Formats: sequence, C-alpha cells, structure tokens
Amino acid sequence: MIAGDFNVMPTDLDVYPPNRWRDDALFASEVRAAYARLLEQGWTDALRERQPGVHIYTFWKYWKNSFERDAGLRIDHVFLNEKAAACLVGVDVDRRPRGWDKTSDHAAVWIELMQRSKGQRKA
Repeated sequence: MIAGDFNVMPTDLDVYPPNRWRDDALFASEVRAAYARLLEQGWTDALRERQPGVHIYTFWKYWKNSFERDAGLRIDHVFLNEKAAACLVGVDVDRRPRGWDKTSDHAAVWIELMQRSKGQRKA
C-alpha cells in the first residue's frame, strides 16, 4: 500500500470546479501523467475502485466556505497492490473531523481490507 497527500487531482471528478484549477500545478498534465504511471504499474486507486464516477474530495481550503459548499479537491490517495486490492471491502473519506473547529484542511481516507479464503470472490 502507498498512501498520502500526493498533491495531484487525477481527473475532473477530483476537483470542484475544474475550470478554476486548470493552471494549477496539482492539475498539470505532467503531474496527472505521473499518477497514471502508478496505475499502469498495477497499483489500484482504492477510492476510484469502489466509487467510480463520483465527485469525492479529501481537501477543502479555508476560504469562501469551501467545505460547506463541498468545493474540494481529492489529493489524498490510497494505492493498493494487486494482492491488497483483491482484499478491499471498503473505502471512504471521513469528513466529520474536517467540520470541527481548528482542524486540518484534509480529511482522512480509510480503507478496510479482508483476507479472503482461497476461491472466495470479491464483493
């Protein structure tokens, strides 16, 4: 597993609104290409594996009520190797602490893995 703040928004689904971030380094084609190379190496983006096509964010700036408006970015990622990806049963963003006073501008991404018996299929 590789996890952390990668400072990359891989797709338009990972930023609100995309047009305001086109010139930002986090949205640059070179950065997105580096992210894509991780996937090409066989790593699985845990959030996208379980929540494809969904606007989901892990970071909200502290201005213009970004969190309350859900105007965020997905820059915190969890990548799983093939064996761990086969054990993935749950993944999400814990947004609750982000709404507290004096907290981080990031929200934690959590995953749940379950070792499967031989022959047991992925849910």
